[in-house]
Amino acid sequence: MKHSEGSGDISAENSDLNAVLHAVGPRLRALRTARQRSLAEVAQNAGMSVSTLSRLESGQRRATLELLLPLAREYGVPLDELVGAPATGDPRIHIRPLRRHGQTILPLSRGATGVQAFKHIIPASAPQGDPVPRTHPGHEWVYVLKGSLRLVLGEHDLLLAAGEVAEFATDIPHWFGRAGTEPVEFLSLFGPQGERMHVRASPA
Repeated sequence: MKHSEGSGDISAENSDLNAVLHAVGPRLRALRTARQRSLAEVAQNAGMSVSTLSRLESGQRRATLELLLPLAREYGVPLDELVGAPATGDPRIHIRPLRRHGQTILPLSRGATGVQAFKHIIPASAPQGDPVPRTHPGHEWVYVLKGSLRLVLGEHDLLLAAGEVAEFATDIPHWFGRAGTEPVEFLSLFGPQGERMHVRASPA
C-alpha cells in the first residue's frame, strides 16, 4: 500500500514538471516574437544551434538549465519567467514590460500561437535615430492610441495620428518611431504565421 501511494506521488510530481516544461516553448517564442528577433540571431547569441532553439520553442526538445540560462541572459529576463506559470484557472495576465530600442512593450496576451497583442509606449525621451527597417514572417495590425506614430513601410514613410490604423505583412521592411516631440502609445496585433485580423462590423 505504501509503495502504491509513493508511486502516485512521484507520478503526480512528474506530471506537474512535464506541464511546466511544456509551457517553456511558447514563452520562448513569445519573447523572441515580441523583440522581433530571428531564430538564427537568438541562437547565435545564446550559443546554440538554430535547430535546437526551434525544437525548444515547439516543445520537441526538453528544456534544461544549460539551455535556458543563456536564453534568459539573451532576453534579459529572470529564469523563473521562462518556467513560471500562473495559477490554473487564473484569468489574469501578469504583464512583464519588455524594453527595446527606447520603447516599452507590454504583452497583452498569453502563449505564442495565433494572434498576439501588445501595447507599445515610446516616451518623449526616447532617441530619434535613423529608421532601421526589419523583416520577419507574419502579419501586423497597428492602432495608434496617443500621439503621432511614424511608420516606415517599404518605400512609404507614413504618419499615423491617434485613431488611425495600419495593416501590413511583416515580410515588408518596416520600422516604428515617434513623430514629433510628444510620446506615442499604440496597440499592435501580430499573427506570427500570417494570421490576419477579422474585423466584424456592426449591423446596419
